[in-house]
Amino acid sequence: MAEAGVFSAFERSIAARYLRAGRGERAVSLIAAFSLAGIALGVGTLIVVLAVMGGFRQEMQARILGLNGHLGIVSGEGPMRGYAEAAARIRALPMVAQAVPVLEGQVLLTTDAGASAGGLVRGIAPADLRARPMVAGNIRAGSLADFEGEDAIAIGTVLARRLDVGVGDRVTVVSPEGRVTVFGTVPRLRAYRVVAVFEVGMQDYDGGFVFMPLPAAQLFFRQPGAVSQIEVHLRDPDASFAAAEAIRSALSDRRIALLDWQDANSGFFQIVQVQRNVMFLILTLIILVAAFNIISSLIMLVKDKGRDIAILRTMGAGRGAVMRIFLLCGAAIGGLGTAAGLVLGLLFCANIEAIRQALMRATGTAVFDPEIYFLTRIPAVVDPWEVAQVAALSLGLSLLATLYPSWRAARLDPVEALRDE
Repeated sequence: MAEAGVFSAFERSIAARYLRAGRGERAVSLIAAFSLAGIALGVGTLIVVLAVMGGFRQEMQARILGLNGHLGIVSGEGPMRGYAEAAARIRALPMVAQAVPVLEGQVLLTTDAGASAGGLVRGIAPADLRARPMVAGNIRAGSLADFEGEDAIAIGTVLARRLDVGVGDRVTVVSPEGRVTVFGTVPRLRAYRVVAVFEVGMQDYDGGFVFMPLPAAQLFFRQPGAVSQIEVHLRDPDASFAAAEAIRSALSDRRIALLDWQDANSGFFQIVQVQRNVMFLILTLIILVAAFNIISSLIMLVKDKGRDIAILRTMGAGRGAVMRIFLLCGAAIGGLGTAAGLVLGLLFCANIEAIRQALMRATGTAVFDPEIYFLTRIPAVVDPWEVAQVAALSLGLSLLATLYPSWRAARLDPVEALRDE
């Protein structure tokens, strides 16, 4: 029996015939359909989960680095003075994109209506804030052109809702470090005007950050000519170790300490990676269960087709041909299931935010609550390499599942099969 390529036309036609349910073969066809659906569900779900976890990590990293430097330079002796010269030396380094002096302090914000909320004031030069795309490109009300003077602040959308204020309203900022008077310690407070409302998409930042011009922050916190740290933004975030060494050499000051963004956020990113690995393992089990269903369906198919196999053998079909027929049956189930899962997963990822909005409207509940997940939308970043890995894993498990039933069909004795009939 002549063969063309790996699988002959004869073997392909027999495999296609076996996959079509005939009379008395509905049970086998039903198990095969469930196997195909299981593989499609496993592949699609795995693609969606990997895309969401990858997108979550990428979005969090982009927002963290968009509002915080890749390196933070602090003084071991408290507030950093003479920061202008140090920032100029750092900016001169080729791997440095920005060096931004920042003064930070925890405060309480109150309004005349009685609303209050905690926040973190970040004193920053107006030009440096306007040059930060994460904030300047996400202004929802007002303008950073008004971000100057001694009474201007910019707050996040979540904080604005908590305080029920908008552009032009005044907010009283209270410092926990009060003034010592003859009557005791009096809290230090001052009213500021909201000139801009931003939304970067992270609950912690939109609900807790208050930007204030650096001179105004130095006046409020009583730190004239001083900052908390210098935030350094690198051209390559992964080159933080080499940049740290270059900065140490440029400043030649043993009193400074450098904080790396990877070390500062290592716990968070490690948790995300562990969750991703666990979800990958759990969802791979769905594909594995579907592969076992392929084994069951093919074993039942071999049993039902025992007489056909015997006739094929007596007509000259070798054991290899019989084995390839059943390999084709299993490969077809695995291939179609994998292809369906890929299409399903990619379509879901492309429309994941629309699906979330539809579920919220249908159920009336918050799906992907930003107060829990820190982001205001579900991120999904499809990595072609990960998609290829998932497809290869699914096809590999499907092919492995066909080996035993195919070997069993090839070892079937024609005489015994016809005698049993």
